[in-house]
Amino acid sequence: MFTHLHVHTEYSLLDGMSRISELPERVKELGMDALAITDHGAMFGVIDFYKSCRKAGIKPIIGCEVYTAARTLYDKDVDRDRYSGHLILLAETQQGYSNLVKIVSRSYVDGFYFKPRVDKDLLRQYSEGIICLSGCLAGNVQRMLLAGDYDGARTEALELREIFGSENFFLEIQNHHLEEDARVIEGLKKLSKDMGTPLVATNDAHYIRREDATAQDILMCIQTQAKVTDEDRMRFENDEFYVKSEDEMRALFPDMPEVIDRTQEIADRCNVEFEFGNYHLPEYIPPDGKTTDEYLRELCYEGLVRRYGKEAMDESSLYRQRLETELSVIEGMGYVEYFLIVWDFIDYAKRNGIAVGPGRGSAAGSIVAYSLAITEIDPIKYNLIFERFLNPERVSMPDIDIDFCIERRQEVIDYVTRKYGRDKVSQIITFGTLKAKAAVRDIARALDATYQEGDEIAKAIPNELGITIAKALDVNPELRRRYENEPLVKQVLDLSMALEGLPRHASTHAAGIVISKLPLDDYVPLYSSDKGVATQFNMTTIEELGLLKMDARNDSLTKTSGNRNKLAG
Repeated sequence: MFTHLHVHTEYSLLDGMSRISELPERVKELGMDALAITDHGAMFGVIDFYKSCRKAGIKPIIGCEVYTAARTLYDKDVDRDRYSGHLILLAETQQGYSNLVKIVSRSYVDGFYFKPRVDKDLLRQYSEGIICLSGCLAGNVQRMLLAGDYDGARTEALELREIFGSENFFLEIQNHHLEEDARVIEGLKKLSKDMGTPLVATNDAHYIRREDATAQDILMCIQTQAKVTDEDRMRFENDEFYVKSEDEMRALFPDMPEVIDRTQEIADRCNVEFEFGNYHLPEYIPPDGKTTDEYLRELCYEGLVRRYGKEAMDESSLYRQRLETELSVIEGMGYVEYFLIVWDFIDYAKRNGIAVGPGRGSAAGSIVAYSLAITEIDPIKYNLIFERFLNPERVSMPDIDIDFCIERRQEVIDYVTRKYGRDKVSQIITFGTLKAKAAVRDIARALDATYQEGDEIAKAIPNELGITIAKALDVNPELRRRYENEPLVKQVLDLSMALEGLPRHASTHAAGIVISKLPLDDYVPLYSSDKGVATQFNMTTIEELGLLKMDARNDSLTKTSGNRNKLAG
């Protein structure tokens, strides 16, 4: 059986257009039972991919097509280091996945220069549990073969085999009916025989079906700000870069059935599982040798007296009984450290004159939160229910909504960073997407339509949150008429429907912060931008993986208002 081991999803930004929600179902239709994700330089989509594959009954193979530095991670000369090679890395084991996360994180944090880059020292350090394929035509082995440098290609391949081990390095062979493919195939055959290193076939899939080639070409025009009429723009030379069937792949290599069969052998070896719901909270160390349970109780008792008076400590007191009930749930669910961490940074803010809001959401139903001054709303007075906030029958990380003064919010983040360590605190990534109106304008420009033509089509789409092209056609009869009668309008809207919703760019969440127990790249791959280091996984995924997040706006740990004088939104 054939397995695709070189696949670019929508998270090869503005290059791949294979939607993760659709890919596994397509390979299932083709009779395959496994599939790899190997996006360019990043692991943005691996968790979504994993879940989508599992849902479809397809075995997920977690990988990445990394960029290799011309020299080292730290060399950044525009003439010598701008251009990078390519290499496919697949996680064979859990250790291999952890190492892949380290490699990809370092490629951004230390190696970024035009692209996130790895070098051989980094690969050697984290090679355990990783299967390496030599890459596409942009791989160093293939590039040397194209340049007629067989000895150089052999030296490169031997070094990669030495790094990953003879059982974990494969020469990657492709045939997209390109003139370069024919030349490289002969060189790879010779190299394989000479070295005793096996060949494995892949198709450099950037879209799901052959008919998607035109839309993917437009996507690349958007990425490079080019027009389809530009002569020297970046493009694929034909429409062969799709998710092919096994029969199609075998037809490409009729005299080498083993290069197809070997893909399944590799797929069988790759076994990575993700665990969801296991929490990795940072360690909170109480003073004076107290346990976390003792310290939380001490703080709560002090707060109970402060809020309700000394009589609240009587054993028959409604307040104390409610507090004890909540504490038993918090202790039983393992959230003691969570409350101490939240109390600690809110206490820091208040002690330093940083305005903090009264708290919102279901946390207002907790007398523990009220006693700790995390919230300022009396749950007893207003008959608020604790079970809406925490319920042993519905296990999920607590959500405490707090507003910080936006002008001094960074001081709170700096405090958290100092307390838990810079390597354990990070911003969180978010993705901008191709929304309907913007997609129309981008595509019209790529098709070399005039600004006015693109603007008229875009303006015909209603100004409605979450509007799609399909919905716009339903609600605007004039747009529907033009779609049915004007070829340019139809072309622009058809391509817009194919591309809308795809990720357009990565950025950092306006207020999202994550805190972990161990260095963050022990859990998630890291991304680096001009705004600093961020996780490569978004807020939702961070929470699913059991990491503590601070969110300044959405259902989360902290919320930041946009106005110093108006804390609650």
